[in-house]
Amino acid sequence: MGIDEKEKAVAWRQIRQFGDPVLREESRLAIPGGEMRILAERMIRIMFAADGVGLAAPQIGILQKIIVFRFGKDEPQVLLNPEIVWRSEESEIHAEGCLSLANLAVDVPRAVNVKVKGQDLDGNACEYEFEGIQARILQHEIDHLNGIMINSRTSREQRKDLMARLRQVRLPGE
Repeated sequence: MGIDEKEKAVAWRQIRQFGDPVLREESRLAIPGGEMRILAERMIRIMFAADGVGLAAPQIGILQKIIVFRFGKDEPQVLLNPEIVWRSEESEIHAEGCLSLANLAVDVPRAVNVKVKGQDLDGNACEYEFEGIQARILQHEIDHLNGIMINSRTSREQRKDLMARLRQVRLPGE
């Protein structure tokens, strides 16, 4: 999918950035159907244009429990009303970026394995087990649905450094 600079700039203008109060709100249940299909398609376009691996609806100002994500070259996936129903005790700390933090990265501890349940766009119940980077992506996006960002999951020093870097960053199209 070839993304030009104009598409990238349009996508970045739609992504809410740190400080926007909607990013700290808890999302409402998403109702499967046509509206969610349209929203999912929009979110996937934005995710690709911004070079992301995941996007939660609050990141574009919509307080609905819907996330889109992709693993490498795989087709993007959509999950409505996702929740983590189990997480491993084993955790790892890795750098994690966020489109709502200008895609800057900080070290975040996450469970290595998670089990997630939710619904597809037709309302069918689904349950998945993820590990490694896939588990990290799902935990990150589900956090957004609960008003949690990575800067609240990292160390004080990393937060200070992140805030300093945020003051200097320019998003595409600015």
